[in-house]
Amino acid sequence: DWPAWGGLTIRLDRASRRAAGLLPMEGEEREIADQYRAIKRPLIRTAFGEATSGPSSQLIMMASALPGDGKTFTCINLALSMSLEKDHSVLLVDGDVAKPHVSRVFGVDKEPGLLDVLGDPARDIESVILNTEIPRLSILPAGRASEVSTELLASARMGQVMARLSSLNSRGIVLMDSPPILLTSEARVLAGLVGQIVLVVKAGQT
Repeated sequence: DWPAWGGLTIRLDRASRRAAGLLPMEGEEREIADQYRAIKRPLIRTAFGEATSGPSSQLIMMASALPGDGKTFTCINLALSMSLEKDHSVLLVDGDVAKPHVSRVFGVDKEPGLLDVLGDPARDIESVILNTEIPRLSILPAGRASEVSTELLASARMGQVMARLSSLNSRGIVLMDSPPILLTSEARVLAGLVGQIVLVVKAGQT
């Protein structure tokens, strides 16, 4: 599992998250679960396949062109599906620091996280990883908002943090929610730090 030093165990309030449209409604869970199994299988196979040059394939970025395409819904539900794997665990990273929806879903938007570590080189990334009540699922919050959030994500320190995350758990997957590609510049920077990218598009609209 991930070396979570944060000291908290986070509970996911499924009822309120369903009401917010971030988890499938009751009655749809089986169909959605089957869909995410199909999505995760090639990602996991690539993550632990033959080593390639460049960033680790265990680092996966969730991306979309614009807000409202379903990126956060997909990111959360894919993470939940991956946590069911018996041989792997998943770290869900909230990299959409301008609109940290993942952090809000888990109720950790006030907790220190990624931005705090990027702004303080003396702080270990492990210190802000949090356990959840769901086995094999940990979360890294976006952290406290900063006026230089964009610059922090684009810094060399971010590359160091991502490399550190890829080395913490040899059987772990890092799944990062990112800002929309067409609205921000940092999403394109983050794309160069990961080994796989999942692009979410909204049917009939994107």
